[in-house]
Amino acid sequence: MSSARPVYRARIERIFDHTPDTRSLFIRGAEGFRFVPGQFISISIPLPNETRVRPYTIASSPEDGQPMEICFNEVAGGEGVRWLFERRVGDELAFTGPFGAFTMEHLPSVETVFIAAATAIAPIRPMIRLALGDRSHPPLSLVYAADSTGHLLYRDEFERRARDDARFSFATMLAPAADLDARLHDEVERRWVKADPDRSRHFYICGVGKGILRLRDLLRAAGYERRAVRYEMW
Repeated sequence: MSSARPVYRARIERIFDHTPDTRSLFIRGAEGFRFVPGQFISISIPLPNETRVRPYTIASSPEDGQPMEICFNEVAGGEGVRWLFERRVGDELAFTGPFGAFTMEHLPSVETVFIAAATAIAPIRPMIRLALGDRSHPPLSLVYAADSTGHLLYRDEFERRARDDARFSFATMLAPAADLDARLHDEVERRWVKADPDRSRHFYICGVGKGILRLRDLLRAAGYERRAVRYEMW
């Protein structure tokens, strides 16, 4: 019996450019596809000499239905993402999935902190939307860092949700890319390590590079339980 995952096919229904180098594709037609917040799909990318498979996180929520949104940014020398930037409305994508263990399948029961940088907000966004769907949710915080205001994706949405919900706080951080990791480390240490002895919080952290591991290690060394610090490093 074959264990191969089914290949889904969907057409691009809409394209939205957040900035000149960051884009969302809205795809429709993958009948029967189900996922949970935080998961990603693997898209087949046909290049002249080979077919590559690249992961792209789902930025929309399961309850949104279709179209499903994926969000990505240009990467220097990245042929796969260049191919995606060349797609147009009506083009078809083939993908498998969903994949990923950095997920939120249940509503949080304790104070929860989300930390993201630039496009790494993609898996965090549906998690927050799920958590905010429970009117009795515990305190929730999002710290969102980027190198420019344009790269703070979905900022208006998070600001609106923070205005409407006193138990959700939203803070942004702008810094040159080379300084983002250090700035985030200092902010997390200040707010959730030095500010009080409470170690019952849970964390969901996503970003690019080893700064994510340093945040993980900071929190665990401070006394937060290992399972309470969920992370994904891109």
